[in-house]
Amino acid sequence: MSTREKIADLQVRGSIIEQGGGQKAIDKQHEKGKLTARERIQKLLDPGSFTELDKFVTHRCTNFGMVDKEAPGEGVVTGYGTIDGRLVYVYAQDFTVLGGSLGEMHAAKICKIQDLAVKMGAPIIGLNDSGGARIQEAIDALSGYGKIFFRNTLASGVIPQISVILGPCAGGAVYSPALTDYVFMVKDISQMFITGPQVIKAVTGETVSTEQLGGSLTHNKTSGVAHFSTENEQDCFLQIKKLLSFLPSNNLENSPKIEKSDVPERMEEELNDIIPDNPNIAYDMVEIIAKVVDNGEFFQTMPLYALNILTGYARVNGQVIGIIANQPKFMAGCLDINASDKASRHIRFCDAFNIPLVSFVDVPGYLPGLNQEHGGIIRHGAKLLYSYSEATVPKITIVTRKAYGGAYIAMCSHDLGADQVIAWPSAQIAVMGAEGAASIIFRKEIQESNNPVEKRAEKIAEYTERFATPYVAAQRGLVDMVIEPRETRPCLVNALEMLATKRETRPAKKHGNIPL
Repeated sequence: MSTREKIADLQVRGSIIEQGGGQKAIDKQHEKGKLTARERIQKLLDPGSFTELDKFVTHRCTNFGMVDKEAPGEGVVTGYGTIDGRLVYVYAQDFTVLGGSLGEMHAAKICKIQDLAVKMGAPIIGLNDSGGARIQEAIDALSGYGKIFFRNTLASGVIPQISVILGPCAGGAVYSPALTDYVFMVKDISQMFITGPQVIKAVTGETVSTEQLGGSLTHNKTSGVAHFSTENEQDCFLQIKKLLSFLPSNNLENSPKIEKSDVPERMEEELNDIIPDNPNIAYDMVEIIAKVVDNGEFFQTMPLYALNILTGYARVNGQVIGIIANQPKFMAGCLDINASDKASRHIRFCDAFNIPLVSFVDVPGYLPGLNQEHGGIIRHGAKLLYSYSEATVPKITIVTRKAYGGAYIAMCSHDLGADQVIAWPSAQIAVMGAEGAASIIFRKEIQESNNPVEKRAEKIAEYTERFATPYVAAQRGLVDMVIEPRETRPCLVNALEMLATKRETRPAKKHGNIPL
């Protein structure tokens, strides 16, 4: 065979593989409103930047008729390319080839990409669309999953790992996404569950649809397994690109800093009037964050889950920051089990990837109740304490209003290592609210008074005047400065610049034991 003939043979072989399961299977994929693996990669990466690896890998299974079955590309497309000019590694399971099922060589392709991503210090993005383990390959398929999980764990905190659910993801397949940093889902086409509706029906008698069981909104609003719910695949890829714009490529780098597009010294007069005079009236913490950060852009993570706390990314003077903020609009901004988990995960990611933490505090306490106590609020709340204490990145805390008891400590007080604590004049830093405190401290006086109601109101006012302010904490050095709210942005810019050279270590150890 001549060289020209060999080149022609190469082209034919490549063309067959690129067709995946064939035109009929591709059409079926499109009928479901889904793109193919290669179409997804092309839409996700910069045009023309994708380099495919292991295109000609095939399975070697001979069980149950597999010897005669072709699996072009082994049901997964792997390689690397760029997003906004930055190197990323990607794999996309091909549902048109044996339902995207994972076998020994399918897993080997993914593992090679994982290893390369860690070596090169670049993010990895997995596009999951698979029927699960390839049953014909039995233990070899299970072993493949184990190898992927092991690499997910080793890569954690080294490179950003993003999982995108673009079809079914069931059984053992769900654990790789669960081990990664961020999980994206698309409405109506994404499902994740350990056991499907049919198994649940057979075992428990419960009837549930796949969407109710493991759809995008289920995992974004109820379970907290996923971080983003998107309208369609195109929206999903845009959100991934947006997220990556805030993240460094690895744990030895800092996030990309952009040219200053907002005035560092900008004052916001509206902030001076944003806190209601009545401490029991809610307001929207998002509005405060938007007025402080560059161009009002706050990219929320897990925006549908644990609405009483906000997490996400923004820029201040071009520098990326990670934000954790109580949200008084929901549950008065109380900390509960879900909020603790959501915030702790975000804190640990930011710390692993050198992203400064800014906490906006308005917290009346932990959510009381039997469900919370029996659900382990003590253990879950301790995760927040642990995460803030463990973090060595710059930590800035801004107290806007209530900062009561242990919940204030858990929102990164000086005692948990905050480098700078800033309070507004509206801040109320105390063990508890004035009403509860006065009722306990002055109980005897109130009971013995001729007019208990009037006496109680008098004592509440007295306690508020003396203790429900930022000044007692400031007198102890537990608040570094009390500022006008309008000064928050320039003050934050100044603090971040001051903390840019922060160096802090923790005692040498293999690892801590976070209260999981």
